[in-house]
Parts: sequence; structure tokens; C-alpha cells
Amino acid sequence: MSNEITRVIANTAYQTYEKRLFKEVMEGAIPEHVAIIMDGNRRFAQEIGLAVHEGHVKGKDKLEEVMEWCREMGIKVLTVYAFSTENLNRDENEVHYLMSLFEESFLKLADDQRIHRNRIKVTVLGQRELLPENVIKAIEVAEERTKDYDSYYYNIALAYGSRQEMISAIKRIASKVKDGELAVDDIDERTVSSYLYTADFKDPDLVLRTSGEERVSNFLLWQLAYSELYFTDVFWPGFRKVDFMRAIRTYQARQRRFGK
Repeated sequence: MSNEITRVIANTAYQTYEKRLFKEVMEGAIPEHVAIIMDGNRRFAQEIGLAVHEGHVKGKDKLEEVMEWCREMGIKVLTVYAFSTENLNRDENEVHYLMSLFEESFLKLADDQRIHRNRIKVTVLGQRELLPENVIKAIEVAEERTKDYDSYYYNIALAYGSRQEMISAIKRIASKVKDGELAVDDIDERTVSSYLYTADFKDPDLVLRTSGEERVSNFLLWQLAYSELYFTDVFWPGFRKVDFMRAIRTYQARQRRFGK
């Protein structure tokens, strides 16, 4: 009985703190574009005695929660690092399971009434040609059904690597120069940005990473030049709404001078 009472008190205290923090954060400047390096699914699973694939499922469920938090707070663009090109070198069984999870997730997104009700456009960033055909088809379904939406934007970096993204952009720009369609002297930051996967979006205001690692791991290297970075020790599946709001609060406390 005493344990139950303690749990109820703890839950009540947490809910009270969450509401107070939400009110505080909503009174400040809300970032327009948040990017997240979702890290720690496997370590989370190991820590609580689950199989690795169960950690990935919980990570997927957490992402659905975070999408709701972003919409609730008025964050227009959410970009998440779901699977890097380097991740393709992981254990074959794990990669196969993740691909099945991606296929399931994109088909679910395509039919999710929250996506349609809130007019959320789904876009995949990365070398999708490296993915299995069934995953590519699921991506195309989700993108096609949301292509005309413009209230919120949900970008999933999948089979993504920022260096390769920049190499691809450089090659395309070089081809334009070679064909006489672009003068070398006309190439500037905006030119390069227009050839990246994120050409249609402003650069992230805030980039956060879970799990305690403090590096960007080949994610949006060009785009995060002036982003605020936030690192938390919490593994991705255990990431709570208060953890997210603390990141926003930290962002609000910083002075963004953009080199001025």
C-alpha cells in the first residue's frame, strides 16, 4: 500500500511540474525547426532486460509522442535522424527487423488521421535507393498522401549521411557549371543549400541528441552551422516530455547572434 501511495504522489508531482514547465516554455520563443538525433534504443533495452528489437519498437513509439509534443507546442518542422548509411553495417538481423519496422511505420503514417487532420507533410531525406523495395514503396505512399499538406513538416533522415548529401550537391552544382547553366561566381551559400535534401526548409534552430553522446554523427553538417546544440543523458525511449521542454527552455535562454 505504501508503495502505491508513493507512486501516486510521485505521479501527481510529475504532472504538476510538467504543466508548470509547459506554461513557462510556451511564454518564450518556440523554435520553428527542431532536429533530433534519436540515440539509445539498444542501450535502453539492455538496461531494462529487453531484446534489442523491443528497444527499437519503444523508440518508434516515443517518436510518435514527440510528434504530438511538437504539434502541441507549435513547432512547425521536426527532422529526425532515424537510420544512417553507416547503420547499414549493423548486424544483418537487426537491419532486417528495422526495415520491417520502417515499412510498417510509413504505411501507418499514410493512414494516420492525426497526420491528415493536422496537415503534416511527411518527407524522407537520404539515399532511399539503398533501402529495400518494400520500404521505398511504403515511403512513397506516405509522401504521396501528404504531399499537399503545409501546416507541419515531418522529415525522416533514412539511409542518410551528411557528407554524402554534400558530395551529391557539389556534383549537381558542378554539372550545372559544366553545362553553362550556372556561373562559378554565382555560387553562394544559398546555391549550395538549394541542392541539399532540406532545400525546402529553414535550417534547424535546435538540434538535440539523446543517450549522453555529444557529437553530431554526420547529421545535417551544413545545416546546423548556427543551430543551438543540446545533449541529454536520457536514452531515446525514456525521453520524457519534461526532458523535451527542458531542451526548449535551454534554447530560449541562449542568445543567437549568428556570428554578429
